[in-house]
Amino acid sequence: MIKIIDKIKFDLKSDRIGPDCPFTHWKLYLKQSMLKLCKKKFANFGQESEFRAGSYAITCSKIHIGDRVVIRPNTMLFADPREKDKGIITIENDVLVGSGVHVYVANHKYGKKNVSIIDQGHFEAKNTTLKKGCWIGANSIILPGVTIGENSIIGAGSIVTKDIPSNSIAVGNPAKVIKKIEG
Repeated sequence: MIKIIDKIKFDLKSDRIGPDCPFTHWKLYLKQSMLKLCKKKFANFGQESEFRAGSYAITCSKIHIGDRVVIRPNTMLFADPREKDKGIITIENDVLVGSGVHVYVANHKYGKKNVSIIDQGHFEAKNTTLKKGCWIGANSIILPGVTIGENSIIGAGSIVTKDIPSNSIAVGNPAKVIKKIEG
């Protein structure tokens, strides 16, 4: 019984949301409780935004979500708790994030051949931004320090390693701009 009480306390106080926090995750299934939870946990959670059940957010206090943003199931937003002004995820207004998208702000170090990667620590965190009106296709991965420009589209399954300019369509691994959106 003590372990259940400890888990409830952890879920309520932790800086995260996700299926691994069942005592708060259930709230994502109901619109009013989802809004209340997200406004409490995230640094900013805009009007008419949705964070759907099945999604994860780590270090919510460093994730800013604008107005009319939709975060679909199985998405992972992974901000970094180590430094105050680094490792922030910003999702501006009117952004669509498909199912299974991952957004990261840091990565493991791997430069020492005789040291296990688990023991090498992490690179310095970088802010990652999804600009107004962009659409991130299902199962895409946005890597640390990347900015997706306004009204750009990232094709499903793409891995974005570098900034994508506004009004562009980018696809692939690594994602490359294949078309500019005109008009």
